[in-house]
Amino acid sequence: MIVDKVKNVKNGGHLSLKLKLTLSLCAIALILLLSSVISVIQFRNMNNYVSGLIAENISNINVARKMADSINEYNLDILAVIGDDKLNRLPDFDQAAFMASCDSLKDALANVSKLPLADSVVYSYSAYMLTSLELTDVILSTFIDSRTWYFERLQPRYNKVRSDIDAMSTAVYDDLKKNSSTFDRGFYRSVIPGIVAVGVGLLLILMLLFFILVYYINPLYRMLSGLENYQSFNKKYNVNFEGDDQLRELNDGIAELANENQQLKKRINLLRNERQGDN
Repeated sequence: MIVDKVKNVKNGGHLSLKLKLTLSLCAIALILLLSSVISVIQFRNMNNYVSGLIAENISNINVARKMADSINEYNLDILAVIGDDKLNRLPDFDQAAFMASCDSLKDALANVSKLPLADSVVYSYSAYMLTSLELTDVILSTFIDSRTWYFERLQPRYNKVRSDIDAMSTAVYDDLKKNSSTFDRGFYRSVIPGIVAVGVGLLLILMLLFFILVYYINPLYRMLSGLENYQSFNKKYNVNFEGDDQLRELNDGIAELANENQQLKKRINLLRNERQGDN
């Protein structure tokens, strides 16, 4: 009879004890796994995107620095020619490389809505180079003071180029700081799902622990107490609790066996008393 009840539970619509615990633990594991996957994917995407932007910003800062160094070196070479009449070699400047660097920065600044800064560099650079081309005529002329030409005409245009390059570098640097802060925010956003999942997992574990204590551990202790009373004091086994799984079937089976055993003991005692009465 008891075996039939257990088979009915296995084949029926009720969830077994093993299945309940398995489903509970699988639900917790699934939540933690999904949150971990989401966190990893989000962090990887954010890391790849922002790392690319940061690397591009650093490259652009280096390009702007090289532009400033090259124009500064050229300006110092002009000053050296003016300061030393014995120098016959005119300074050389790689205009193609300078313009290529400026064009590369145009694309970067267009992404951050700072394109006019690159245009300002081109305009001020063009004015400076046109003025610097006057160097040959200034050196050959006996009427033009080369130092006056340098400090009053060429140097202001050089200062304008450097100022525009510095402004462009500052814009790229500001974009670098923005991307760095975006990376920090993205890191915390990618961690949040994991933190939430851990919190939910801990809550589910506590709920599962409460569920196990209330519906399984406490009934087991009651069953043990009922068995002890039955074995030690021959009390009737009358432990009852709610449930529809194997634990309930086990309790019903123990109650049935205990009651049958008590009835058997009573019959044995009754037969024994009848025999003693006949004697």
